[in-house]
Amino acid sequence: MDSYPRRWQTLALLGIAQFMLILDVTVVAISLPLMGADLGLDRQTVTWVVSAYTLTFGGLMLLGGRIADLVGPKTMVLLGLALFTLASLATGAAQDGVVVLIGRVGQGLGAAMLSPSALSVVVRMFEGDERNKALGIWSALGGGGAAVGVLVGGLLAAGPGWPWVFYINVPIGVIVFVVLIRVLPKLPAVETGQRRSADVLGALLVTAATGSVIYGMIGAGEAGWLAPRTLVMFAVGVVLYLLFGWRQRTAAAPLMDLGLLFRRPVVAGTFVIAIGTALMVAVFFLGSFYLQNTADLGPLVTGLLFLPVAIMTMIGAQLSGRIIGTWGGRRLAIIGLVTAAVGLAVPAFWPTTVGVVLGVSIGSAGIGTLFVVASATALGQVAPDEAGIASGIVSTFHEFGASTGAAVTSSLAAGNLTSHATGGYVTAFTVAAIAAAVGAIISGALISRRQPSPAATPVH
Repeated sequence: MDSYPRRWQTLALLGIAQFMLILDVTVVAISLPLMGADLGLDRQTVTWVVSAYTLTFGGLMLLGGRIADLVGPKTMVLLGLALFTLASLATGAAQDGVVVLIGRVGQGLGAAMLSPSALSVVVRMFEGDERNKALGIWSALGGGGAAVGVLVGGLLAAGPGWPWVFYINVPIGVIVFVVLIRVLPKLPAVETGQRRSADVLGALLVTAATGSVIYGMIGAGEAGWLAPRTLVMFAVGVVLYLLFGWRQRTAAAPLMDLGLLFRRPVVAGTFVIAIGTALMVAVFFLGSFYLQNTADLGPLVTGLLFLPVAIMTMIGAQLSGRIIGTWGGRRLAIIGLVTAAVGLAVPAFWPTTVGVVLGVSIGSAGIGTLFVVASATALGQVAPDEAGIASGIVSTFHEFGASTGAAVTSSLAAGNLTSHATGGYVTAFTVAAIAAAVGAIISGALISRRQPSPAATPVH
């Protein structure tokens, strides 16, 4: 399209909306102990407050992008923002766990409609060097939103209360919605030949498959990892994944090209983003509960103690973005995951307030590098017409990684999330450190030694 005169203003508004979506992955972490105590939520429900959002967001993101191609991105941006805002209001006003989870699913659905549609607008508004600059800004919102979310959550939970973690989205969402109606260009739907339908069944199958696996992980904290209920949920997940694969091979307009999943760069990139996000959520989840429930520090102090975590995450991302062209994704992935393993091992051996803050801060520097590595690795060698779907795959695994991280760490620390004991935290931090170390080995095997091309499409 011709250069749109209000493109930078529109980018700023869409950036604010995207920032809210990413921030909502971690902003609730600080408020979870207060929310759980206020509403009488058990551990599984508290874990689903995180996973219900990330699972719906990730599971339906490819479908949201596909529908945006069919109806035009402006319509989907506005519908997604409206739904996310209304669901935020409902979640904040919830008086029981059921309404909270319904609200979080609604937020995830709105996010899945908004995020890929907004990215489509950004890509189509800019060209050449301006597009690279715009996408760089967009990509930075992801890591920044996740890191800032913990600090914002602490300030809101300690001040007006945990409902404002969700209420804060309402005035921002309304203002952005009203202005976007005026400035957002009405871009036409993408012509896609015979691919004129949306694979709703495929989206539901992959979301249900992941939901079954996550449910089994969460329940393993009480039932055990080899309990019949846990194994049944894992088996159901595997069957649903197989059905999803069958659906993608037989559907007239499949949700995604399964062939991309077997390309080495995409496999490597999705693995790195999944392990990186899982470790990030583990840091926020375990750190929040430890500092508030075990160390009795409260949400405000906890949020402030997470400030170095936010800073280190962004430093890791910024530094890796500057040197990945010369160092290569393989080396940076190994360094990032080894750094994460060392950092997460600190609270495993030294389960104190100082040990937790120091360890997760060190670990976050390594985790921050992984988001840049994932984007450059997965997207650096795909054809221009495949960049959109490849970006959607990486973004989907970002949210699935978040769901898995919350589920596994919650199950491992199950007995100590509401007590002053530290045994469960030691176990969870130990497993996270081992996962990072193993991830370093796997990443070294998956990522090619060749230098990646600069990624033109962001992770988030």
